[in-house]
Amino acid sequence: MPTNLQIDDRLLARAKRIGGFRTKKDAVNQALTEFVRRREQQDIAGLFGTIIFAPDFDHKKLRAKR
Repeated sequence: MPTNLQIDDRLLARAKRIGGFRTKKDAVNQALTEFVRRREQQDIAGLFGTIIFAPDFDHKKLRAKR
């Protein structure tokens, strides 16, 4: 889907150089992929400390059954 965007040329050139991308499209797609991945990781990080573990769970007993 063709889209017209006004992107900072110097920033895009840096992204291409640093990332080793040959095209602007590749650089932009990778940047968007990384942005989405980071935001999703932030959502997951918000779950830390919210899981309640069973107090009687014994992982050593579970290993011994193998």
